[in-house]
Amino acid sequence: MISFAVQETSSANRNQTKNRKGTKTKTLQDLFLDELADMYDAENRLVKALPKMAKAATDGALREAFQSHLSQTEGHVSKVEEVFAACDAKAKGKKCEAIAGLLEEGDDIASENKGSPTINAALISAAQKVEHYEIASYGTLCEWAKLLDNSTASELLGEILEEEKAADAALTNLARSRSNESAMEGEETTEGYQRQRSRGMPARSSRLRVT
Repeated sequence: MISFAVQETSSANRNQTKNRKGTKTKTLQDLFLDELADMYDAENRLVKALPKMAKAATDGALREAFQSHLSQTEGHVSKVEEVFAACDAKAKGKKCEAIAGLLEEGDDIASENKGSPTINAALISAAQKVEHYEIASYGTLCEWAKLLDNSTASELLGEILEEEKAADAALTNLARSRSNESAMEGEETTEGYQRQRSRGMPARSSRLRVT
């Protein structure tokens, strides 16, 4: 059982515990670089995933949004590399389990909704989960950079953070103005079709208006 109770120990005992475990005390700089490696991996994964999301989208505006964010994401990879340089560290990635999981879920959502009027709403849902993770991560990294008095890193991370927020807002606008409504129209069309079939009436063809 794990206990979070505070226990008083002498300095000698603490040192002995440290030596027995052979661990190194982490600093904020260590934590910062570790989380930065996580986001470096995340951005590189997204560079590969966004073209697939754009291809899966049936709405032209959403497809264009994914393509536009791909260009931004490629820029984020370069900026994260600059942040590493500003810390006198080599750029390296550490598998981002969160983004890997979210992208896998996105693949499942796209497959489940392929050919359905819900596809674009589903893709936006998957994309915004990723955006929210990135916003939280870059917000934290930006604050840590300020505490570490690394103005270059803070500025670069702040730029990425604002672009992620803008991308999330754009997806929200698309969902509200296009994709959610289209998904609802598809739901109504399906229900109408089922009612007509139950009454023995011929079903009218309906085409989803997607531009």
